[in-house]
Amino acid sequence: MVRKSILAILGVFLAASLLAQGTATEKEKPKASPKPAARKAVFMPAGDMKWEATPGAPPDVKGVTLWGDPTKGPYGGIQKFPAGFSAPLHTHSSDIKAVVISGTFVVGPEGGPENRLGPGSYEFIPNTYKHTTKCDTGSECVVLVQTQGKFDVKIIGEKKEPAKEKKEPAKK
Repeated sequence: MVRKSILAILGVFLAASLLAQGTATEKEKPKASPKPAARKAVFMPAGDMKWEATPGAPPDVKGVTLWGDPTKGPYGGIQKFPAGFSAPLHTHSSDIKAVVISGTFVVGPEGGPENRLGPGSYEFIPNTYKHTTKCDTGSECVVLVQTQGKFDVKIIGEKKEPAKEKKEPAKK
């Protein structure tokens, strides 16, 4: 009987120590990260869109940012090019995916034939791909643009101006 009592007491201590360890382990477990904020539906009627200068684009190009930040990326937006617009040979810092919504968008690779892209056409431009961009003279071009990084136009052969040094006033 004494033997059974000792075994019962040992069993209770063993169970208690296991439960205590379980509690300590639960305390050490990393807390679950907070749930991301609920995503909301977004609707932008065409008449409510504010067309502004697109950061990184030539001055004649206007745009509406749909998501992200064109100065950092990722970014998605609609860009509007005036009829007859033309950009010289250039590249971009990020790959570009685009769908022509209206107009005839003309993309010409360096030394190659131009690609005339009408409404519904798709283009993928790797960031190092040297090309020209135009909008046919018939009407303005509206293009949906998406990048993973910042949006910009880097003109080939254009030299960046060196940073101007600040001159200290002359000492008397």
